[in-house]
Amino acid sequence: MKLLDIAQVARGTGMAASRLRFYEEKGLIASIGRRGLKRLFEPGVLERLSLIALAQTAGFSLDEIAGMFDETGRISLDRVQLSDRADDLDQTIRRWSALRDGLRHAAACPAPSHMECPTFRGLLKDAIETRRRTFVEDLG
Repeated sequence: MKLLDIAQVARGTGMAASRLRFYEEKGLIASIGRRGLKRLFEPGVLERLSLIALAQTAGFSLDEIAGMFDETGRISLDRVQLSDRADDLDQTIRRWSALRDGLRHAAACPAPSHMECPTFRGLLKDAIETRRRTFVEDLG
């Protein structure tokens, strides 16, 4: 088995060595020794880092990501958790799509002033409602 040093892992993943050290500190990856001052990793770390990158892109926290591995370090995904996150992403996509469509309308709206445009005023109302809802959820 060919071991990878931290520089090779960094090149292979596009992640900074400092990020890899941080992930190791958090227990998300583990080095198996050193060659000089450089940490050494098994080749399987690349797959593990791919899952971490995918999960972060999907909005999972590092604590949630840590729970995606069993006690032996193998990937163990909770299908309900994944489905719930996909539902959250669907909701986010709908929100962003509505915002995009509203901005496109505002850019082409023939109203003399954006404040006279009901669609633009609806965007303003939605923006403050979203902020209010997020604030209340953060308190709860």
